[in-house]
This record gives sequence, C-alpha cells and structure tokens, in this order.
Amino acid sequence: MGAYLQPLDHKASSKNPGCFLSKPTCAWLACGFLSLALLHLLCCSPAGTQRAALSPLLQYINNTYSFVSTVPGPPSAEETERSCNYAVGNWVWAPGHARRYNATECNAKESHDCIRNGRPDTGYLDWRWQPAGGCPLPAFDAAAFLSAMRGKHVAFVGDSMARNQAQSLICLLSAAFPYRLLYRDTGPGPRKHNFWRYAFPDYDVRVSFYWYPFLVRATGKAEDERVPYNHVHLDQPGDRWAADADTIDVAVLGAAHWLLNGAIYYNGSVVIGAHNAPAEMNYTGIGYAWPLRVAYRAAVERLMSTAGGRPRTVVLATFSPSHFEGKSTNDPTACAKTEPYKEGESDMEWLYREVRDIVYDEANAARARSGNDSARRIEVLDVSKLASMRPDGHPGLYMHNHPFANGKTTEGMYSDCLHFCLPGPVDTFNEILLQILRKRR
Repeated sequence: MGAYLQPLDHKASSKNPGCFLSKPTCAWLACGFLSLALLHLLCCSPAGTQRAALSPLLQYINNTYSFVSTVPGPPSAEETERSCNYAVGNWVWAPGHARRYNATECNAKESHDCIRNGRPDTGYLDWRWQPAGGCPLPAFDAAAFLSAMRGKHVAFVGDSMARNQAQSLICLLSAAFPYRLLYRDTGPGPRKHNFWRYAFPDYDVRVSFYWYPFLVRATGKAEDERVPYNHVHLDQPGDRWAADADTIDVAVLGAAHWLLNGAIYYNGSVVIGAHNAPAEMNYTGIGYAWPLRVAYRAAVERLMSTAGGRPRTVVLATFSPSHFEGKSTNDPTACAKTEPYKEGESDMEWLYREVRDIVYDEANAARARSGNDSARRIEVLDVSKLASMRPDGHPGLYMHNHPFANGKTTEGMYSDCLHFCLPGPVDTFNEILLQILRKRR
C-alpha cells in the first residue's frame, strides 16, 4: 500500500493538482459515468421520469438551433408536443414587438401603410405569436436572414397576399441594412406593385416579387380590373417568373384567393372548364380545388426542373383568410376589432382547411417526385391559423388616407379586411420563413 501513498512527481502535480489521474483519463471516466447514468435512465426508469429528465436538454437543443419540424400534413396535437411547429399557437401580449419599421420609408404599398393613413389605435402592433408547446419563435433578425441568403435571389410569386409578405420582408431588412431598388414596373394605379426587385449589397442578396395570382399564365381581369373574367392557362407557368426561374434560389409561392373567386381554365387553347362563370357561358364547372392543385404543381415542377443541379428551396405558403365575416366590402364596420381572437373565439378552420390541405398535398407530392435530391427542398409555410386569429391587423377603412378627415363620409367606402397593415401580423410570416430557411437540410 505504501507505493500508492508516495508523493506525486512535482511536474505532474503542478499540471494536474489534486488529481491522481491524468486529465484525459478523468475526462474519459466522467463520460463513461454519464453514459451509464443516461443508459440507466432510458432503460430502467418510468416514461414520466425520462420525459422530466430529458425535456430540459431537448428544449436547449431546440432553442439553440431553431429546429423546425417538417410534417406531412397539418400538425396533430401529439406532433405539436414533440416538435417546434409554428403552425399552431396563440397571440400573446408583447408591447412594442411589431413596431420595427416605418412603412413609408420602405416603399410599402400606400393602402397597407395604416399609420401613415391615420389609424389611431396601434395596439395591433403589441402582439407576438407564441407557438404551442412552449417552443420559441425568435423575433426577426435581418442580419441572420441576409447571412443565410448571402449571394442568393429570393423571389415571391403569387397574389396580393404574397406581395404583402414580400413588402414586409423588404421593410424588415431595410430597417437594418442599406438597399437599392433595382427595378419596378411603371404605370398607373397598382401596376407599379406588380413586379419589383431590391438588392441588399452588403450581402449580395436580391428580393423580387412577381404578380401571378394564379401562379400560371392568366389574362383578363388579372391584368386589367375592368375585364370581367380571368382566362387561366394551367399548362403554362407565369411567363415572367418562369423566364427567371434559373436565377431563383428561394421561391415563396402563395395563391388561392383568385382561384376561389373563379376563372375560365384552359389547356393550350382548349377550354377545360370554369369556376363561378356565368351559366349562359355553358362551361363545365370544375370548382377551384383541382385548378389550384394543377397550378401549384406546374409552378413547382418548373422550379424543380432547372438545369445544373442548382440548390433551391421552394416554400409553399398556406391560405391567409380575410375577416369580412359576412359583411360587404364597403361596410365601414367590417374588421373593426382591435385585438386578436382568443383560442375558440372564432373558428375559421372550416374556411381554410381544404385550401391548406391542398398545399400540404402538393408539397408531399413534390418531395416524392424529387426523391433523394438533397439540393432541392420543398417546405410549407403554414400561416393559416395565426392569420385567422388577427381580425385587428387589417387596414379596414385605413387603406384610405385619413378616411374620417374633414367630415368625410365613409358610406360606400371600401374596407380592406384581407391584407395586413405594415408593420403588422404579416411580419410574423417572415419570422417563420427565416426559421425554415435556417433549418438544416
């Protein structure tokens, strides 16, 4: 025993005071004990004990890397408990959370610039989305977004809700970094908002918007509001964005509202049916669901078919419902609420469920077609639930500049209960988009 009690060598003692073993050996022994303890916990402990012990570690990993689960359909309650899924949750009071930029300074569409237009209540800016299960949704970080997209072209393709989100992104980014307007369509009225492109030179990032409310080529009302009908060519992706498809690294597709309204649909030059067309036209009624599927599929296939194996992420956004809720578009009391809905206060899932499910179906079908192509990602940006709970976030009458000034009458004045104010709830769409784009492949 005397051999074990002899003084340690002075050099060894100075390098590893108070320890009879070398540092590497101590480290290996510590790892071994921890591994045995974890193995005992997993194999020999009740399930409740396992969850209680492991949940802090899993939450730490989840928070650190901002993982986002990819689920094959709208999340179940069990999936929400297991993963960080941003599609379900509640709006919680967070004073100042959405007060991030001045919409007038970032060229937002005038009818969405509610503060400029004199909206007196700004409480709609004091809420943040809290996903179910305690999973955090970080506030938008412009530097993180631009770093993740360095050297890339991000394109939004779709209807006016896609444009609403695209303009939100420009405002969020330009509040922190210099930008340049590369191009914008010219013309009267809303035409200048139909196509534009911005650059953020510090990161060599470009952000574009392409007005294609059916995703595919459409003529008629989509080009000129005075024309009564839309003529939609389901076999032809929108020519302008399709011509640029090889330059797009991230595409965000959003459409549904115009398909719900109706159109006459073509395959080539042959009419294959219509939705909401006058009876005297005697077209076969084909509804809106099938054309919506075909339009998404045509757009995704065009983006996935580019040559050269260019890495690409295609994000399919789900339906963001309006809040007219039975009132006419010129009713001044439409979307007059000043707070979000609470859970169960207004169930709008019946309205958006089918359209949302179509988006998930097409995303899954596209993943199946792409097989193991790791360079191509298909993701779903599910905003239906969070958008449906924000009747307070729309411009309403404040789509007009100071609608009550100088004794103006609001009788017959149009209210916008579809798009969101900028800044406003639509900024949350881009908070989730950032987490999707940062997700590991």
